[in-house]
Amino acid sequence: MITDTEIRLRGFQVLTEYIGDVETERFVALIQREPFDYTKWRQGLYEGLSIEEISKKAMALRRQSIGMDIS
Repeated sequence: MITDTEIRLRGFQVLTEYIGDVETERFVALIQREPFDYTKWRQGLYEGLSIEEISKKAMALRRQSIGMDIS
């Protein structure tokens, strides 16, 4: 298990890589300013999608993360 500090650092690294410095700062400000229930958000994230659709999204994300898909 990694430490809380490592989780924070990795989270900031990922956010910065994918949305940039400015948007990362905005994201943090939004999370601090607005009440947000991550668990409830995650529960509804794939609502209405079939297993096949979820699988396709996961595979596309994986391909993109390893540089196989630039779209």
